[in-house]
Amino acid sequence: MIRFEDVGVRFDDGGEPVLSAVDLQVDEGELALVVGATGSGKTTLLRCVNGLVPHFSGGTLSGRVTVDGRDTRTHRPRDLADVVGVVGQDPAAAFVTDTVEEELAYGMESLGVHGDVMRRRVEETLDLLGLADVRQRTLRTLSGGQQQRVAIGGVLAAHPRVLVLDEPTSALDPVAAEEVLAALTRLVHDLGLTVLLAEHRLERVVQYADRVVVVENGRVSSDLPAAAMATSPVSPPIVDLGRLAGWSPLPLSVRDARRVVGPMRTQLAGRAPNRIVRSVTMTGQGEALLSARALVVNRGRRPVLRGIDLEVRAGEVVALMGRNGSGKSTLLAAACGLLPARVGSVRTGGLDPASLPPRELLRRVGLVPQDPGLLLYGETVSAECRAADTDMRVAPGTTRTLLVYLAPDVEDRTHPRDLSEGQRLALALAIVLAGEPPLVLLDEPTRGLDYGAKTRLVASLRSLAAERHGVLVATHDVELVAELADRVVVIADGELVTDGPADAVLAGSPAFAPQVAKVMHPQPWLTVADVAAALAAS
Repeated sequence: MIRFEDVGVRFDDGGEPVLSAVDLQVDEGELALVVGATGSGKTTLLRCVNGLVPHFSGGTLSGRVTVDGRDTRTHRPRDLADVVGVVGQDPAAAFVTDTVEEELAYGMESLGVHGDVMRRRVEETLDLLGLADVRQRTLRTLSGGQQQRVAIGGVLAAHPRVLVLDEPTSALDPVAAEEVLAALTRLVHDLGLTVLLAEHRLERVVQYADRVVVVENGRVSSDLPAAAMATSPVSPPIVDLGRLAGWSPLPLSVRDARRVVGPMRTQLAGRAPNRIVRSVTMTGQGEALLSARALVVNRGRRPVLRGIDLEVRAGEVVALMGRNGSGKSTLLAAACGLLPARVGSVRTGGLDPASLPPRELLRRVGLVPQDPGLLLYGETVSAECRAADTDMRVAPGTTRTLLVYLAPDVEDRTHPRDLSEGQRLALALAIVLAGEPPLVLLDEPTRGLDYGAKTRLVASLRSLAAERHGVLVATHDVELVAELADRVVVIADGELVTDGPADAVLAGSPAFAPQVAKVMHPQPWLTVADVAAALAAS
């Protein structure tokens, strides 16, 4: 169905090729998972499938890519639209209508699908992806995760034979991600849909894959999932646990791991983890850098937050979790003054953030939004870094040094829009962290980040906490929370339902438990690092 024959892609005549000598075949009815480090060329590989490379992105394509027998050199993206559906890293950028129902129908209208068929498919898609309750909502009022499901639904409703997805679960809560992946798997198994999917959160996806395609330094290889994970430069926690224990074959699912984990659990029985991330109590911290009291916030006429009471103190990292649309991003927006309190109050450093002038606000709180492009205005990476140093009043080179740490391969002369999603996020993170604001707010900070970049992000945020900064992270990434957070706050439908130590909240939650916690249950282990430290000490 998809065939690459000696394919190379180069965007700069003087630079290294993004892809080189790629030979790859994905058969009909296969789900192929594309993995690799941030900026390795995964997105470029996906864009070759429907002709976006080179017809839209430019550059030089050598070799041959065919999809269902159609050569992408002679067929432009519009000529492949009836065969290939594509959902990119920024789904909202592709929206062309106003409401959920209209967006689901738009692709079918473009292909001339009959009205009766269109109506039936819209209803099926609403049910398939859990969107029925937001069918009349305006797209711009949806959360990032809801927008991601709408984008996937808009492509699925057109019934393509090939589906190309770039980070499809990055903004989804764990339950929604499982539902979307289960739906895709049913379509692959029952209807022969061919899926090419790039994803950094391998713990969610790898067990569903028929084949794993590894992209490294522009080179591509593919193998069965267990064999590919044995040598892959990136791997999920469950595979790292298998490597630590010496299991063969390596487990790809929690169920596989639980079948062989018995001897390890016996060895660790009766021991409590000496967590790499300290577990903190709810009192006795430093000053309150963020304080919300009976906070009610509206978006338009609709109340999104209802009576929130929350504090983030100096020296702690708090994870904010909950379903898509529960109000996490709204709480961050209120904390940095972008949305006013309708009832109650929110204070950063004792002051109302909505009343502060921008320069004063920057000295107190820094926000990295879900869309990092909102912070990027320069023509090059180096220009962004220089401007950030000036705006934050820090020593020249501070922002660039942070960026090199978070994403080592980003070049100075690159335009920010030409970076991968993960690299763009790393640049936005460097800009905000350079100013070392007392309170740091991050909204889904691991979208597009590989495991190595995530580890470096954790180290940076833990370092800030050690220097008495407060960090509030809104995320669906349970593995990040297990590695990073002291406390976990869960909100549902705008109301706070849980606020407690990370180990207690995560280990006891079927939805939010990380992979290691599920494997080691009922023992209280959260991360591979915790298990490794305990085994080394035994």
